[in-house]
Amino acid sequence: MPEVVLEVRDAVKHFGGVAALTGASLRLLRGEVHGLVGENGAGKSTLLKALAGVHRLDGGDVTLGGRPFVQGSTRNAREQGIAVIYQEPSLFPDLSLAENVFVGRQPVKGRSVDWTTMRHATSHLFAELGVGLDPSRRAEGLSIGDQQLVEIAKALSIDARVIVMDEPTAALSTTEVDRLLSVARRLGDRGAAVVFVSHRLEEVFDLCDRLTVMRDGRTVRESSIADATPSEVVRWMVGRELTDMFPKVDTQVGGVVLEVSGLHRSGAFADISFTVRSGEIVALAGLVGSGRSEVVQAVFGVDRYDRGEVRLNGRPLRPGDARATVAQGVALVPEDRRQQGLFMPASIARNTAVVVLKGLRRFGLVSARRERELARTWGDRLNLKHAGLDEPVDQLSGGNQQKVVLAKWLATKPRLLVVDEPTRGIDVATKAEVHRLLSEQASQGIAILMVSSELPEVLGMADRVLVMREGRLVADLDRGAASQEAVMLAATGQAVVG
Repeated sequence: MPEVVLEVRDAVKHFGGVAALTGASLRLLRGEVHGLVGENGAGKSTLLKALAGVHRLDGGDVTLGGRPFVQGSTRNAREQGIAVIYQEPSLFPDLSLAENVFVGRQPVKGRSVDWTTMRHATSHLFAELGVGLDPSRRAEGLSIGDQQLVEIAKALSIDARVIVMDEPTAALSTTEVDRLLSVARRLGDRGAAVVFVSHRLEEVFDLCDRLTVMRDGRTVRESSIADATPSEVVRWMVGRELTDMFPKVDTQVGGVVLEVSGLHRSGAFADISFTVRSGEIVALAGLVGSGRSEVVQAVFGVDRYDRGEVRLNGRPLRPGDARATVAQGVALVPEDRRQQGLFMPASIARNTAVVVLKGLRRFGLVSARRERELARTWGDRLNLKHAGLDEPVDQLSGGNQQKVVLAKWLATKPRLLVVDEPTRGIDVATKAEVHRLLSEQASQGIAILMVSSELPEVLGMADRVLVMREGRLVADLDRGAASQEAVMLAATGQAVVG
């Protein structure tokens, strides 16, 4: 039996009157990669933050290497051998990679930093991970994937016994994902216990040896990967059979709502022309870097373009004027909900109402009652889970944050809804809810333009699929002709379909 490195038993944690953990358990073995899965709000992040020293548990026991784990200090957690690799690393951009790896622990020679030893040690760590990064280069401009590898090197430098990887692949390209999974397996092979958190079950099943499933703050199942199937794991996560992941409703497609003609921006995209009709879901597919997000941001008015035209219901939209675009009936759910979609410290009610505040005024002042009524209406429609409408959105799970972004824009009653990666970083049950919502909006006559990197989502939800490659539209596939093979052939330049 492999050595138990870390064990959490019956963990309890409350935030005010909200119970985040109500009996969570986790057992990690030396040399294993262990999947931790569950819906947004299941308690995964709270449990991991307790291990990272960010939170102190209200109840339960944690042992590390057979000894009580000292809680409540991130420094103590690191010194005890726990390292956390977050989805968005926090390197110092002006420091070298070597300085970032050994920040606060630089080797010294006499009274000075021993730069040569630090660079050599960092180079050795990178070689051990099988990556060719230069220890002397600055961290500024490094891709997210490479930043995560620097964080992993930092974990190795402290000889971490437990390495937590929290949604590490969410913002990575396919190549970077493959490299990161290979590194994670290498960490397990060298004796660390690796906790791998991901909503992508295919990654969990490809990489992990065992998994733990959480639901509603509790651990509901521990299983070896060999004894589980993805459909069983989904059932354990949501507490029921999830029978319809893509609840597409047949709708009556109407007239043209959005018309894009000859759109061009140097270095980003060229000669982009397409239409979206009332009741139609059109998906923009393609590899990362193909120009999909740049096109929708230009359509919405966030970015300008060099030439071309965008029309909504026959009327031209002013380039680079997002305020006017919203006024004409266009809504954009952005790719990055935290940075672009929400005011994180503000309440659910204020975030929901922020775009339509003018319509909530009474005697020149915003009516708090109307603001809350609007938020309550959309919260009920979207099955939003919260402790109260005054709760700051930064206290919500990722899936519920995404619902608030959707509520904010649907409250504007748009004619065209643009959604960029609408289900990124949210759990399978919430994905199904978002898909149901999009289908429902299309059935009510809203035109929907969707950007998604998940082919099952594209194929399951779209009436038409537009494939982009290197800034150009290379395929226009109707629902019957769209397949995973057809989309990928077009996206990789192997076929052009008209």
